[in-house]
Amino acid sequence: MDDEEQRLTTREAAERLGVKPETVYAYVSRGQLSSRRDPTGRGSTFDAREVDALVRRGRREPSTGGDALQIRTGVTLIDRDRYYFRGVDATELARRFHYEEIADWLWTDTLRTGVRFTAPAEALAAARRAVGALPAHSGPTDRLRVAAIAASVADPLRFDLSRDAVLATARTLIPTLVDALPAAGPPRDGDGLLARRLWSRLTAREAGEPGVRALDMALSLLIDHDLAASTLAVRVAASARAHPYAVVSAGLGVLEGPLHGAASGLAHRMLTDVLERGSAAAVVADHLRAGRRVPGLGHRLYPGRDPRAEALFTVLAELPGAGPVLAAAREVEATTARHVTLHANVDLALAALSVTAGMPAEAGETVFAVARTAGWIAHAIEEYGERPLRMRPSGRYNGPRPPRDLP
Repeated sequence: MDDEEQRLTTREAAERLGVKPETVYAYVSRGQLSSRRDPTGRGSTFDAREVDALVRRGRREPSTGGDALQIRTGVTLIDRDRYYFRGVDATELARRFHYEEIADWLWTDTLRTGVRFTAPAEALAAARRAVGALPAHSGPTDRLRVAAIAASVADPLRFDLSRDAVLATARTLIPTLVDALPAAGPPRDGDGLLARRLWSRLTAREAGEPGVRALDMALSLLIDHDLAASTLAVRVAASARAHPYAVVSAGLGVLEGPLHGAASGLAHRMLTDVLERGSAAAVVADHLRAGRRVPGLGHRLYPGRDPRAEALFTVLAELPGAGPVLAAAREVEATTARHVTLHANVDLALAALSVTAGMPAEAGETVFAVARTAGWIAHAIEEYGERPLRMRPSGRYNGPRPPRDLP
């Protein structure tokens, strides 16, 4: 069927939108979708183009009539199979500039090459003490969240929400998070590039320029991705005028969920299993037999390929020893495609990086969190310019009707 005529069932539309079937009809009643009666009389069908447009606009729940769920943002646009930071192709930015340069440009709209972030001594010392006091089994997001809280206590000016103060905080908070992490190899604290310092926290292997470039690319690609769950939490916190450290803590709290930041760890373990067993087919079969999704495949916002994954795979090809890992990733993709076309997403590409570099499975979560901090700050800056406490939706009460006798 031609794409212009593609029709979706109610179930298919709901799955693509990530909502319940009844919510699809709520969109119809509000004029956000049009429906057509199925010729068989068994329900309605929906124009796939309209559904995809609704996904891109981020309208996943019907409007409550206020502006709480209608968040205007100039940070990221996701359109078809590409995404843009402030109107510029994000993958091109990642190819041409370093993470710090892109982050600083995202905050200020002024591109300064050679920008490097440095952690202040007092905040870094406090963050390291706090991280060092955690149990050995603590996860990466535990360490980052504790580091952010400790750094905030060391900053008496954290409640200053003027633009210049927030920018100063952002430029010191991100390197504090990285440098507070325990070193896996020889620490590179004096090395200016953030990606090189982060590498030494994730693996004892020598990075080499291809490794640093790949990690820097991953950080740059993951800076922001519209209103993901953690970013929405950040906007709510900023709406309440939480300071930047608290805003980042809010994002980290949501990121730790297994359906968000931890996804690359699942893909890492899968790739390791494929390499050990020598067969993607057997590993994919085991996942499906256990009722689990195959990790690292498909993305609800990209009907085709995830541009972040493709950009990162290209750079990973230059990494020594990456060949077998990339082949395993592509084999997983090809095996699953026998029944349904699901392309590799950025979680699988991030897992390929962590496996190739000898990083632990949790490394991808660390990279994701550090990278996304820059995007969270960009959204916080936007929200600080909006009306305070505007992110206040109303609950739809469905409990017992009052008055009711005491039990």
